[in-house]
Amino acid sequence: MFLDGRVSHTASIRFARVLIYSGNFSVSCQLQSVRFGEQPLVLRSSRLPMTIPTKNRQNQLRERVATALARIEALESAYETVTVGQLVSERARTHGSSTAIDVFERGERATYSEIERASNKYAHALRSFGVRKSDRIGVMLTNRIEYPILWFAIAKLGAVMVPIDIRFTSREIADVLSDTKAKFAAVDETAWPVFSAMEPWPLDLGTDRIFLVGQPSDPTATTLDRLLKGVDDSLVEEDIRSHDLLDIQFTSGTTGFPKGCMLTHDYWGVSSYQGVCGDGQPYQRYLSTNSFSYGDAKQYLLKSYRNGGTLYLAGSLSPTRFMDWVRQHRIEWCYFPELVARHAEFAEEQGETCLKQTLTWGFSPDTVRKFRRRFRVPTQDAFGMTEIWFGTQMPTDFHEMADSGSVGIRAPFRNLQLMNDDGSPTPVGEIGELWVSGRGIFKGYWSRPKANAALFEGNWFKTGDLLRRDELGFYWLVGRTKDMIRRSGDNIAAREVEAVIREMPEIADVAAVPVRHAERGEEVKIYVELKESLASSDLPVERILEHARANLALFKVPRYIAFTSRLPRTTASNKVLKRALMAVNDPFAGAYDAEEKRWR
Repeated sequence: MFLDGRVSHTASIRFARVLIYSGNFSVSCQLQSVRFGEQPLVLRSSRLPMTIPTKNRQNQLRERVATALARIEALESAYETVTVGQLVSERARTHGSSTAIDVFERGERATYSEIERASNKYAHALRSFGVRKSDRIGVMLTNRIEYPILWFAIAKLGAVMVPIDIRFTSREIADVLSDTKAKFAAVDETAWPVFSAMEPWPLDLGTDRIFLVGQPSDPTATTLDRLLKGVDDSLVEEDIRSHDLLDIQFTSGTTGFPKGCMLTHDYWGVSSYQGVCGDGQPYQRYLSTNSFSYGDAKQYLLKSYRNGGTLYLAGSLSPTRFMDWVRQHRIEWCYFPELVARHAEFAEEQGETCLKQTLTWGFSPDTVRKFRRRFRVPTQDAFGMTEIWFGTQMPTDFHEMADSGSVGIRAPFRNLQLMNDDGSPTPVGEIGELWVSGRGIFKGYWSRPKANAALFEGNWFKTGDLLRRDELGFYWLVGRTKDMIRRSGDNIAAREVEAVIREMPEIADVAAVPVRHAERGEEVKIYVELKESLASSDLPVERILEHARANLALFKVPRYIAFTSRLPRTTASNKVLKRALMAVNDPFAGAYDAEEKRWR
């Protein structure tokens, strides 16, 4: 199940052979290569997103797309089912002495054999603590070596991890734990003051079923170290199947409040295989700056596991240190945030690195062009979300499409169709909502029967994203139907922000919208409509911010606050017209800037 990716090419070679290894079985695919310096395609603002200079050129591209789709079918046929625990044990047998994870800022690292033994030991300790198959375990940790080991242990037990963002407030923590009816919790030493302040306390979580990771100030607290004393590291015996649930991963989803995506072992097996198949070759040194509470870091770890590589895990994203990490650890593959790309351009970073490929989803075409010139490294765009992971990927050998704005063709194990509002198929070249089906997508939202009924049509999941497809099979992301704000890579549900702000007795209604920001992509702005007879002087912005900070993670707190006498609404349904709020010429005029602490 591992991509060998031995590709050789010269300027004159037009084909390369890739061997995809799956246990003792191999599939040989003939791939057409493209020179890096070919002329890019011309984009025009028409119903079809691109035009081809000549008919011959278009026919060549059509043949190459057909070859890429045939390769995807071969990869799907070569796939072998695997659970996360099986992958961990298998890699310990094949790459035991190699470093699997390096949490470099903390000086913590472990080999594949050490991870295997430690995860077995953790699993036995959890079982002694009372954890059984299907039990939900809330996990609130910083990026430390115990986090991935604990995830692997939970996987081997057949239990279910409920990751909690380390930045969450007591209220947000309680919401997640109460929603999932978590019976156990693992809490970082630094998070305990916020965690222990939950009010009301989740009904299903006993205080005697919580253990702390690290060195807590209370010497009587139950700690992971105490649970591990005297525990052996023999292989854990449990009947785990690919369809068993492993994570309830909370995401902004498509309709507002964060919802828990039910992710199975098969989800992680298929999606990590997608990641490996989308690479031009196997890599050995990976970098992740995401919190391990997010799905992205787990995906990059499993992708590294499939190739027997090393994942270098940072504590958090730092635009100023990112390139130093890439060079210091000779990183070959990473997701490259657009925020870092802009910072590198501003700082006039030189392009000498060991990078061989980057994932750059969300980059504008202009940013892609500048990035490729500066760093001289292939980029890959894609469309994905927690619920499905990759829906599309741009094949790595389509270099002339890199700055086209396209997010590629269908990814392995993904069936795609664009649909109109009335449920009819969207014609080629026009905009429709993307529906996705296929092996390994999520099993729906935890305890959300109404949302599941609304967002699934048989096996088809309605993503809420608007895309366009051309006649060759390339997709373009056009926009979102979701009410979501993306700030520095974090997804923020507008409805969640609005619900918290609306709790204040002076407020009649509120609308949260995104505003563009040069470094963070988007910032949160709220329009506040006060109750009748009240003026803005009756509700100081400091009070609004104080309430938001007490009930929302810091990254969700609005930066801009504007008062309005009446929010614009539709005549028929009385819904707030957010399009009108976002269409103003100067979104900052008359708004309070919480970061600069002034009215603009």
